[in-house]
Amino acid sequence: MRRKLLLGVWRHQEEFAQMALQGALRRSFMALQNQQAVWRSVLEECDPLMESLGNLGEQMRALSRVRVSDTPLRVFPDLQERLQFQLLQAADLLLQRLMDRMSCMQSIRDSISHQVSAVLQLYEDAADSLDLAVVTKRSSLIPSLADMLEWLQDAERYYRQQFLQRKTLLQTLRLDDLSQVESASKRWKTLESPDSEQQISDTLCRLSFFMESQ
Repeated sequence: MRRKLLLGVWRHQEEFAQMALQGALRRSFMALQNQQAVWRSVLEECDPLMESLGNLGEQMRALSRVRVSDTPLRVFPDLQERLQFQLLQAADLLLQRLMDRMSCMQSIRDSISHQVSAVLQLYEDAADSLDLAVVTKRSSLIPSLADMLEWLQDAERYYRQQFLQRKTLLQTLRLDDLSQVESASKRWKTLESPDSEQQISDTLCRLSFFMESQ
């Protein structure tokens, strides 16, 4: 009798832990879906800024190849220096705007990281109450808890790496190095990982029924 009672209590704890973890995962993936849309929007804002930065680099390169003193424009004193200064100012302004966008991307990264950390902590706290069969059980509509935990960590890793790589590119960019400025836009594009981004989208699509269920 006592054994049945203990078994009933254990099953109740297991069911409660499973429901709590599913609820946390559901909220995390819904938040991820929203953050993915914001991330894409921020990247779309960054692309034309990076292209403008590259164009400024080309203009600075062209200006460096011209001796204004040998042209009819020599009547304007210090014209070449003033033009160079204006181009550097414009490039610096673009960098400031890009760093502002990086602050938005950092907020997205932090939000996703906090979500994942909270879910993993909940899983660790409930691990003793969850049988392996429960953690790995999946159906045609709802993936296993183990699968969802792995997918969530993969997404967190992707956004963390993307943020660090893009921030490093901007922080190490020297405006006095024309080659860096000219190639900034191309290097920015090389950081894109469409396969990883698509994998996250596919995961969210696969979880649509799970996220809508209550």
